[in-house]
Amino acid sequence: MDRRIPLPSAPNTRDLGGLPVDGGIVRARQIYRSTMLANLSDEDLPIFESLGVTIIYDMRTEGERTSAPDRLPAGIEVTGLDVLADHSTDAATSIGNLGTNPELLDDVLGSGQAEALMEHTYRDFITLRSAQTSYRDFFHGLAYPNRAGAALVHCTTGKDRTGWAAASLLLLLGADEQTVRDDYLQSNTDLLPALQPLFDLAAAQGITADLLLPVLGVRESYLDAALDQVDSRFGSIEGYFTTGLGLDSGTLDALRSRLID
Repeated sequence: MDRRIPLPSAPNTRDLGGLPVDGGIVRARQIYRSTMLANLSDEDLPIFESLGVTIIYDMRTEGERTSAPDRLPAGIEVTGLDVLADHSTDAATSIGNLGTNPELLDDVLGSGQAEALMEHTYRDFITLRSAQTSYRDFFHGLAYPNRAGAALVHCTTGKDRTGWAAASLLLLLGADEQTVRDDYLQSNTDLLPALQPLFDLAAAQGITADLLLPVLGVRESYLDAALDQVDSRFGSIEGYFTTGLGLDSGTLDALRSRLID
């Protein structure tokens, strides 16, 4: 099953439906993940409307949402969940602020610093109060029994904040580790080609792709950092949902009932 949704103006969009989990597969057309929808084109709007999305969980910061608001069909509810509100450093912001200065960018992201920064951010997905509140509200909303239609979760590029939302949900539903990693790493395949103009612009300024790839792509070590933090703080993915996010067993059962075929 090809879960990718062909939206050139919103790359990295896919259905989590069809992935194998305990007791079956994730139900199709219930939960999608994507990049931001600020650039959704007139040509792509009918395709997006056909997905049946009725609510969007936008995990971007307030500043990101304000500077690039989603372009959506009428009638879709949007819930802003600022995962990184309490986060002090953002690698993507570093690129935006330092992109005109290759030497300064290398000082910030070179020599393995980008990977370390990303891994630190993924650990913060587990421990930051703003992250815990955001992910709790996201999963609680997914489980809400009166919700009609499909839900979509996104951040800016749909790979990190969204990547953890998808990975943790799949783990809760009983997906094996390889299934989770494959979906997580698919962002490299689906997103990076769409970012080629950014790489070209950077190259013209003397910034190599190798410097940007750790921030603009995903790596298994990032997901590992989040999973290690889950294990050290809460013991298991179930402990993360119950103790870390404060969701009760009824909510978790509702998630499984709603999302598993």
